Amino acid sequence: MNISRREFFKRTAAIAGATIIGSGVPVLAGAKTPSELSKGNTANAKNWKIWTERHEAGVHDERYGVLVDTTLCIGCRRCEWACNEWNKNANRPIKEFEASVNEANSVFNKIRRMHAGNFTVVNRFKNPRDGNPLYVKRQCMHCEDPGCSSSCFVEAYRKSEKGSVLYNPHVCIGCRYCMLACPFDVPAYEYHDALNPQITKCTMCYDRITEPGFVPACVEICPAGVMRFGKREDLINLAHEKINSNPGKYVDHVYGEHEVGGTSWLYLSPVPFELIGFKTDIGKTPIPQLTKGYLTMVKMFEIVGAWPLVFGAYYAISKARKKTSHETSSEKGEGHGGKH
Repeated sequence: MNISRREFFKRTAAIAGATIIGSGVPVLAGAKTPSELSKGNTANAKNWKIWTERHEAGVHDERYGVLVDTTLCIGCRRCEWACNEWNKNANRPIKEFEASVNEANSVFNKIRRMHAGNFTVVNRFKNPRDGNPLYVKRQCMHCEDPGCSSSCFVEAYRKSEKGSVLYNPHVCIGCRYCMLACPFDVPAYEYHDALNPQITKCTMCYDRITEPGFVPACVEICPAGVMRFGKREDLINLAHEKINSNPGKYVDHVYGEHEVGGTSWLYLSPVPFELIGFKTDIGKTPIPQLTKGYLTMVKMFEIVGAWPLVFGAYYAISKARKKTSHETSSEKGEGHGGKH
C-alpha cells in the first residue's frame, strides 16, 4: 500500500499540532529513565567529524547494511548494552540487560522506542502461530533517501556512501522537523538539556564500519547470530535465499528492501511485519518525493520569515538597552546634582 501525499500531510499536521499544542517536554508516565534524561551526547558529533574528513579526502565506499533475522533473537538485550557502551551513553551491568527476559516486571512489558540516551531497543511480541515470544531489535533504519535529511533546512543530515545516515549537532537549530519527517519515529531529542539540546540517533557505528574488519557493536556482541553486516545487495540476495530455502519459516518479504525507497537495515520475520511493530502502510516512495514541494515552502518561509523576527527581536533588545541606559544616566545625574 502506497501512502498518498494527502495522507502524509494529514499525519504530519496531526503530529505537528500535538507538538505545538502540548508543552515542550513530553509528559511520560512514571519516573524518567537515564536514557530519557540523557544529555550531552558526543557520538553523533564524533561520527560526523569522521564522515567530513573522509568526504573531504575523497574516500569512496560501497553500500553496506545489516540483515536482521527475527526468528533467531533470544531477547538478551546485549545489543542494547553494547550500543550504550560504545557510544558512551548511560549504561548498567550487562547482567541486568540479560535478566530482563525472565523478569516479571520487565522492560518487555511495554513497547519501547529510542530515547536521547539509547540508540536501540529490543521489544517483545507474541507469535500468533504458537504463542511463543518474538524479540525485535529496533534502531535507525538508515534510509536510502532519508526523510530527515530532506526536512532539515540547515543540512544537518547526510546519507554516507557506506550506508549510515549521520547527524551534525553543531548546525542543528532544534526545529525537530526531522522527528516529524521520519517514517520510523527514530530521531530522539535531549528534552532535559536546557542549554544545548540536540537530536540523537544510531549511526550504524560509522566510526567502526569505516575501519577494516569492524562491524557495528550490536552485531559483534550478538550471541545468536541475529544480525549480519555486509554489502546491502548481498544481504538482500541472502534474505531471499533464506526465504526460498525455508518454506513456511518466513513471510515472503524482506522489510527494508523497498520500504520508502529502501533502507540499510533489512528484516526477516516469521509473521506479518505489522504484528511485530513495523509500519506496513508507508509505501515504496521515498519520503523526500512526497514532501519536496511542501518542505521547499517551509524552507522559504524560514528564510524569508526569519528576518523580520530577527530584526524585531534586535529592535526590542536595542530599545530595552536604550531605556535602561537612559534610566541609569538619569539616576547618576540626580545623584550628582544632590552633591552640589
